Amino acid sequence: MAIKSDSWIRLMAQEHSMIEPFVDGQVREGVISYGLSSYGYDIRVSNEFKIFTNVRSAIVDPKDFNPHSFIDYHGDVCIIPPNSFVLAQTVEYFRIPRNVLTICVGKSTYARCGLIVNVTPFEPEWEGFVTLEISNTTPLPARIYANEGIAQVLFFESDQVCEVSYADRKGKYQKQQEILLPRI
Repeated sequence: MAIKSDSWIRLMAQEHSMIEPFVDGQVREGVISYGLSSYGYDIRVSNEFKIFTNVRSAIVDPKDFNPHSFIDYHGDVCIIPPNSFVLAQTVEYFRIPRNVLTICVGKSTYARCGLIVNVTPFEPEWEGFVTLEISNTTPLPARIYANEGIAQVLFFESDQVCEVSYADRKGKYQKQQEILLPRI
């Protein structure tokens, strides 16, 4: 498996709609950067968030997640409470080829502020808007900016296609159009 460069990502985005909308180059002036980079693509967070709250003293259970543990919020700036997290959606829609695996990692600008984007793969033939988990590890409220960079996606191409893709397995998060809570 080999990491792919900007020219490969550009080609896949243009010819196979792998990333939509696709920004060919880095947008940096006055914003947290996003768009095509040397060996990846910096994705943006949309203005749609689910802010975690424990006002109902719920127990976090991935097998039985209480949707009332979140407050829906739309806005250009989202404040993450101390030692809490938000779920958010990317601006970009992805279509991952069958012979490609991606890893999504948080941007250092946010990491240096104690904000962590959960490392997650986009599996072969996964498609959809990405649901991101952004944790505030600090004892202070933290701000994130909609329509600006939040994480980088690295692309790894295999010399052979996988036997069973995410689409073949009919993955539970396939073609997601909105922020999805945990499912089993």
